[in-house]
Order: sequence, then structure tokens, then C-alpha cells
Amino acid sequence: MERSYALELDRLDPLNQYKKLFYIDDSSVCYLDGNSLGRLPIETIQAVEDLLKNEWGKKIVGGWTDWIDKAQSIGDLVGRSSLGAAPGQTLALDTNTINLYQLAWAAVKSNPSRKKILIDRANFPSDRYAMEGIANDLGMELVYIENEDLRESENEIISNELLSKYLDKDVALVTLQIIQYRSGGLNDYASIEKMVRDNGSLMLWDCSHAIGSVNLQFDKHKIGLAVGCTYKYGNSGPGAPGWLYVSTELQQKLNVPIRGWFGVKNQFAMGPVFERSASIRGFQISTPPIIGLKAVEVGFKMIEAATMELINEKCLKGTDLMIALYDELLKPLGFKLATPRDSTKRCGHIIITHQDGAQIAVALRQLKNVFPDYREPNGIRFSFSPLPTSFVEVYDGFKRLKELAESGDYKTVTVQSSKVT
Repeated sequence: MERSYALELDRLDPLNQYKKLFYIDDSSVCYLDGNSLGRLPIETIQAVEDLLKNEWGKKIVGGWTDWIDKAQSIGDLVGRSSLGAAPGQTLALDTNTINLYQLAWAAVKSNPSRKKILIDRANFPSDRYAMEGIANDLGMELVYIENEDLRESENEIISNELLSKYLDKDVALVTLQIIQYRSGGLNDYASIEKMVRDNGSLMLWDCSHAIGSVNLQFDKHKIGLAVGCTYKYGNSGPGAPGWLYVSTELQQKLNVPIRGWFGVKNQFAMGPVFERSASIRGFQISTPPIIGLKAVEVGFKMIEAATMELINEKCLKGTDLMIALYDELLKPLGFKLATPRDSTKRCGHIIITHQDGAQIAVALRQLKNVFPDYREPNGIRFSFSPLPTSFVEVYDGFKRLKELAESGDYKTVTVQSSKVT
């Protein structure tokens, strides 16, 4: 494969003008870690500065007239731009784990006769820890779906057949990822949602690696509950607020465990008892993080303008390119693919494994200016973030990886103890 092929893909890309809308300090970097942290939109710099000076700075407390409903209005933006969700079902606030915990607790308490929670063994650690805490506190049984297998034949995907082995009439809640965080495998969320609902259980999705890459259609597929972050393909910044989604159908059936003054029917009555709002606002705890939400607003307006149809299409072309380059350049060198080849079963990132994966991932950054990330036990993840990433960036990154592996130079790099991988 020649570099000219990647350049031609960029030339024909209908989203090729978006890359210049991001702050890129070093153009020689191949940044292939957008599924950990997205790049900084240039507009975010001005938007946050304007908020600080002209809203907080000038209006001080009077600014709350404009800010008070931001969790809802920006939640609606997230919903319509990325989730296929009508207004009044999404809130932008808090962190992914807090939102997951809130909705999971509410879901299991709504069906007290059932005593099981299902989660898969390959799920993201925070999700597993949160469900463990709920199960312990409520005296429930936490059941793990055994799918922790990074072999190419498995990809950690939850099939309906696998799920059926665990799903019974004592299951109150099933919580899974739409995109498996390590393998990049895409679960068939529409059919799983129906299967779980038909069992009389509730389904809670973590969309952290799916939002902004997968063309989600929540209303169409009658999705009930979901959460996600905004700092990956949403490009909203480190620690940016997350979001939660509760379908209109479920809003009157669930009550979250933490009650706050933003969730009451008449907030400024300062009443003596909690009278829950009947709208999505009833799932909000407290003050929305206004500065963080400004970055979310910028990021998801970009997604709305680009459209999820084109974004999803580009994600698949990008990972197609990665797999083709893996076959040509890396497979002969002992690397293994642990992401589905079938484009209907993946989206925004792939993972390849190598016995020296940890050392190679560090050396790529230090010696080759290529930014992937590393996931235990031996996986190197590469993402294709569709707005700031070019096809030639992928090509160059994989060529540099081939050179690194062939030369053996990565063996000179010490994998030091680090807080972040």
C-alpha cells in the first residue's frame, strides 16, 4: 500500500476540513489515541475565555439566569447530535461512573423481587466496581458473563447466544458497553436491548467508546437507559462532564438514590420535602458544571454539523485502513489482531497484541512520535477519531510502528512505572 492511497482518501473525505479546526501543536505527531482523550477544538479556547470574561466575569451571579438549565439544553444537544434521541431524555452532567451508579441503582430498586445484576467480565473496571458496590449494598448477586478473551476469534463481543446462558427471570439489570473498551468490538445493542426487555429486565448501556463514532439510534431501537462520557470522540476535554439518558417511557418508573435540589419540582421554593420533578430534571442532583459544559457544547455542535452518518462512515473507513495496514505491515512481524474484521462489528478503534506490547507502546511515543495507548495484558489500541484524524496520519503511524518493530529499537526503552498507560 502506498502513501498516496491514504492521501487520496483524505482528498475525497467529506469531513477533511475539520482537522484544521483543532489545535495541533506538533504536526509530526500521529495522534491515534482519540478514544482516550480527543484533541482540543480551537473554538473551545475562545468559547471558554468568553464565558469566563463576559458571562461569569461581567454578570457574576446574574449569569445563573442563562446557566440554570444548561444540563438539559446541552443534554438535548448530545441527544439529537449523537444518540438519535428526542428532547427531554438526556442530561449533560456529573461523571460517567456517577451517572452509571445512579441509573443502575434506580433500575434494580424498581424491580425488588429480582436479585441478580449481569455485567461482562471484559467491561470497563469502573463499571464493574460500581456494580459490585450496588450488589453488596443491596444484597444482590453480581453475575459475570465470561467474555474476557482478546483472541481474534472472540473479540469480547456479547452475542445473544452468550447472553442467553446467563439471562433468567431473577435478573433485574443487565449493563454492558456498546463498544468493548479494549477490543473495539461492537455489540448488537438493538437486539440485546429487546432480548433483555422481553425478559422483564432493564438494560443499561455504557456508550463511552460509542458516542461520536457509532451512529446510535436510541429512539428507533427503544433504548431505555444509557450513560457515556464526552472527552473521547466528543473532544470536550479532560474530565469533561458526562451524560445520562432515560427514555420518556422510564422516567416515571425510576428514582435515583441521590436526591438534590435540581431534581425537585419547584427548585426555588426551597421546600421541606423532596417532590421529584416529573421531567428528565428529576434525574439531576445539583449544580451543573458550567465551564465544562461549554466545552461539551462546542464539541457536540461540531458533531451535529458533521452528522453522525458521515462520522460513522469515516470511522469504518479509518479502521478498515488500520486492519489493511496491520495485514501488510504488522502481521508478518508477530502482531495479532484482536478486533473484528467484520465492519458491522466494530467502529472507532482497533487493538493489536504483541508479547512486548507494553514496551512497544511506550517506545512509539518516545521514539516515533506516535500516540496509541496500552491495555493489559498486551494490547496496543489505535483509534480513528473522525474529525481531527486524517487517513495519512494512520498510514504514517503504522509505517513507523513497522520500522520500530523491525529495528528492535523499542527494546532500548524502559517501561517505567507510570500513573497512566
